[in-house]
Amino acid sequence: MGSSYVPPQHGAWAFLALPVMLGVLVTPWTPLILLLALAWVAVYPLSYAAFGLARARRATRFRRPLAVWAVVTLVPAIALVVALPWLAWVGAAYAVFFLVNLQYARRNDERALTNDLVFVFECAAMVLVTWAVGVGEQSLVPPPVVDVPIEVWVLVAVTALSLTGSTLHVKSLIRERRDPRFSRASQTFAVLSVVAAGALAVAWGLPSGWWLVVPFVLLAIRAFLVGRRPRKPMVIGLVELAGLVAVWIGALLASI
Repeated sequence: MGSSYVPPQHGAWAFLALPVMLGVLVTPWTPLILLLALAWVAVYPLSYAAFGLARARRATRFRRPLAVWAVVTLVPAIALVVALPWLAWVGAAYAVFFLVNLQYARRNDERALTNDLVFVFECAAMVLVTWAVGVGEQSLVPPPVVDVPIEVWVLVAVTALSLTGSTLHVKSLIRERRDPRFSRASQTFAVLSVVAAGALAVAWGLPSGWWLVVPFVLLAIRAFLVGRRPRKPMVIGLVELAGLVAVWIGALLASI
């Protein structure tokens, strides 16, 4: 497929996969999670085509990809809403954030830090949605917030910390490599994330919670070592992928 069908930001696929993979660790399994994963991942190329229509001079090349990905997204989305009607409210909430992303796309400013952080929030919230799909009932009312286990909230925070740190780190190496403030912000956030991970480990429960800290120690080391000299984008991307895999493995070991 051409570039009109597949977004060029390959690292975003890992951002999309992590919250669902974390969510399945803390929720009962159901085939609906597969439908959720399909709809969630398909929304990314769908939004890429929609943003292309909003900003590109030759927007016509995005019309067919938009139609294709709309079908791929809507089929599992409709099935999910039929099975769990309360997901319509979730879809409406995500639509609001989509409009925020769309405004940045119209200004041709999709790489803005604020826009990236909105995407991180969307991903972190998907941990909660994945848990809710596993335990939810066929009702217009989603599972009560008071029923959400502490482990779910911990993994929401883990997702937010790891993806925010990755965003800052990659920006400091590529788009904002000439701005030393981003390098300092990346390194400072990485160190603070280790401290935050320690608090999350306690909330999860010790000693198993310590597994959540290990990947953030590795990510902090990465923030100081990888930025010492220029790297190719592919190398940077592979390092970030390894870091996110480490986050998932840490959560997996903590949940055993």
